Amino acid sequence: MKKTMMFMGLIAMVLFSCKKEKEQEQKQCNCGTIANDGVDNGCYWLEIRNDCSGNKKTWCFDEDVWMNAPVGSHFCVTNEQPW
Repeated sequence: MKKTMMFMGLIAMVLFSCKKEKEQEQKQCNCGTIANDGVDNGCYWLEIRNDCSGNKKTWCFDEDVWMNAPVGSHFCVTNEQPW
C-alpha cells in the first residue's frame, strides 16, 4: 500500500511540474535578443528577436531602459502578447 501511494505521489509531482514548465515557457515568449536599436524623433527604440517565434518587432522605451539594454542582450517586454 505504501509503494502504491508513493508511486501515485511521484506521478502527481511529475504532472504538476510539467504544467509549471509549460506556463513558464509561454511567459518567455515575451522575451528575446535585442537585434538593433536607435533613436528617431524622441523614440528610443529596440528591435527584439523573439525567443519563441524568431520574429522581430520594434518598441519605443524611455531613455533609461534604452541605455541599459545593449544590442545582443536578452530583453523581456512586459504587458505585451508574444509576437
